[in-house]
Amino acid sequence: MKTLSMISALAISALLFSCSQVPLTGRNQLSLVDDATLQQAAGQAYNQFLSDPSTKVISSGADAQRVKTVGNKLATAINRYMQANGYGDKYNYQYQFTLVQSKDINAWCMPGGKVAIYSGILPVTQNEAGLATVMGHEIAHAIAQHSAERYSQMTLAQAGGGLVGAAVGGASQGTQQIIGQLYGIGGQLAILKYSRNQESEADRLGLIFMAMAGYDPTNAIAFWERMSTAKEGNGTPPEFLSSHPNDASRISAIRKLLPEARQFYTGARIK
Repeated sequence: MKTLSMISALAISALLFSCSQVPLTGRNQLSLVDDATLQQAAGQAYNQFLSDPSTKVISSGADAQRVKTVGNKLATAINRYMQANGYGDKYNYQYQFTLVQSKDINAWCMPGGKVAIYSGILPVTQNEAGLATVMGHEIAHAIAQHSAERYSQMTLAQAGGGLVGAAVGGASQGTQQIIGQLYGIGGQLAILKYSRNQESEADRLGLIFMAMAGYDPTNAIAFWERMSTAKEGNGTPPEFLSSHPNDASRISAIRKLLPEARQFYTGARIK
């Protein structure tokens, strides 16, 4: 009983003193993980992924250049906005953008802005605006610190005092454990499955980010319509069984978010 009481007290303390707010959306979230050490571990994992013999990096050519061009526009706009609106250096990420040869229709962004785009998604993105939709969405997961939030939720759910201590302490070994659990390092990175609410929040932030970078957020509709077509016949599960919103729900929600995102288009709201 005493042990359970101590664990409960620790969990309550974590809830009271380890909350943060997501930029722009203002949502309160639980964060038991030290962000700086998480970013450091993510950077190491990213380099490990790129140096793995099974990872084929595409470093030249029009596609690789397009990935870097769109990524740099997004990074510049996001960093500029964060600095100008009182967020300080917390979100001043050292972004990296890498195109990886793979037939998978996929992309991801690790904590701190380490981005990988799989070549299999390029036929769906088609152009810079489509690529900005994808990259804006993935960067949004990092800005909203969804990885740290998911791990924090997992930690409390397991109700293990040792795990909570490792997460709060931010020790090197504990942080590496976090990255391992969230991503699973290998030739092809196992992607963290976010909740539907986090996916929807990343959609919202992603629209704003692409608009900040000068891309008309209306283009996101066309991208998700193409993505829906690309997934046809792949046995996509019903929405209630998936961590992602289904395509119809997502597109409908994005249409409702466009007025907000358009306020940031062409940098009009970057002060």
